[in-house]
Amino acid sequence: MSMNKFIIFFFIVSLTISSCSVFKPKPQPRTEFRGFWVATVVNIDWPKNGNDAIEKQKADYLKILDFYKNLNFNAAIVQIRTAGDAFYKSDYAPWSRFLNGEEGKFDPSKEHILDWMITETHKRGMEFHAWLNPYRATFDLKTERLSATHDFNTHPEWMLKYGKKYYYDPGLPEVQQRMVAIIDEIVTNYDIDAIHFDDYFYPYTIKDEVFKDSISYYNCAKPDQSLGDWRRSNIDSLIKKSHDIIKTRKPWVQLGVSPFGVWKNKSTDERGSDTKAGQTTYEDLYADPLLWMEEGWLDYLIPQVYWSMELSVASHRKIVDWWSNNSQNTNLYIGNGPYKIRNNSDTAWDKKKELPTQISYAREKSIVQGNAFFSAKSLMNNNADVLKHLKKKYYKTAALPPSSKFTSENSIKDVQLKTKDKSTIYISLKFNNLESERYAMIYPSGKTKKEIYPIKKLLAKVPIQNKEEVQIPLDKIGRRKYIAVTFIDFYGRESKPIIVLLNQID
Repeated sequence: MSMNKFIIFFFIVSLTISSCSVFKPKPQPRTEFRGFWVATVVNIDWPKNGNDAIEKQKADYLKILDFYKNLNFNAAIVQIRTAGDAFYKSDYAPWSRFLNGEEGKFDPSKEHILDWMITETHKRGMEFHAWLNPYRATFDLKTERLSATHDFNTHPEWMLKYGKKYYYDPGLPEVQQRMVAIIDEIVTNYDIDAIHFDDYFYPYTIKDEVFKDSISYYNCAKPDQSLGDWRRSNIDSLIKKSHDIIKTRKPWVQLGVSPFGVWKNKSTDERGSDTKAGQTTYEDLYADPLLWMEEGWLDYLIPQVYWSMELSVASHRKIVDWWSNNSQNTNLYIGNGPYKIRNNSDTAWDKKKELPTQISYAREKSIVQGNAFFSAKSLMNNNADVLKHLKKKYYKTAALPPSSKFTSENSIKDVQLKTKDKSTIYISLKFNNLESERYAMIYPSGKTKKEIYPIKKLLAKVPIQNKEEVQIPLDKIGRRKYIAVTFIDFYGRESKPIIVLLNQID
């Protein structure tokens, strides 16, 4: 082979290799929901023990946050109501035993724990979604452990025993009013980013047991309304009323739901998914998220698709396809189950790439805007190889959480730089009009402003703690001459960039 031919051959081979998708890094979306559920019921994720001192509980919570911050996640979905209780001072529920060791026990050192958790979550650039279980009243039948102020004791007429738990009767108007009051209390008093419901509406069906709500059905149902339709209408009402009170109090706070992954099987409804689920959201839990989306009552939906890609009875692939084809008027994320990795009878979960493959598949769907992992501890102590793969290929850079589809694009307020000065540890930038801003985003820049700065170049995401000032740690910007500053408002929208010349700061 002549030298010229060799050079041409080498050039072609090099070009082919460099353009081959195998060698390209995985796409890193600029905007993507990356959530993790922190389950507090029976101390699944946090706190490790209700009797632990506040210092240990705080340290354990920060370990969870820092772990997911390192993985570039951006939303903590934290359970603050597990079974008629509260992880905050409430007029409607006793302190949780999972926080204080004994239900109803007041521990002064933990009085402001929820405020602290929200602040620490925001410090790390993450959203705080307050997760509530609305209708589970007890976790077991040991009712002697319940506080005297628990609704089981103060409103026994609201309670229905089913299986080994008690539930609120969703058909009672008084119960709905109580749930809306609880949501109002949380939204009004705490700086949360969302209210979040999981899949527990009416309880999962137990064979040969009856959910004994016949009296409320008789008293409250419309004429000729079937039991199933009446039950669904009760859950519809909760969702609508929750949405309305949230948007009345703080319109930027989102409402999200994570329903059971299968709406209906195709065997019972042609509109259903090609699955053989033993229970379904619509027929057993009496929840109809398709209606909620149609009516515009949700900001986001996270179906719990905790099965492997090709599981015959409930394929992750088929269910993601189904939700992608049946979602509207809301942000759609996918709920994944890393708790199953090497811990499930389905051997697909033994493979390192089962979860990463699910993330890839979600990203292929333009309508899917992110994922959430159940639960927080699943990746923290085991499966280091899976974690390494996720970090390297899928979550290498940060991402911004999506804003709600119902957010107006016309109300982003103008922010202007007023003054700048420098201390020994940070640069202080003072702006006008930061009342509506949640974070300042700091990017490296040149003299010329860009329309959009790449998220992979982000230097810092600084929470707005002073309504006039942003303090940027010097170690985040080094010796740069220019930086670009944008703002994320409470709705999750990013402003136009402002260029700041640094070498003229005294």
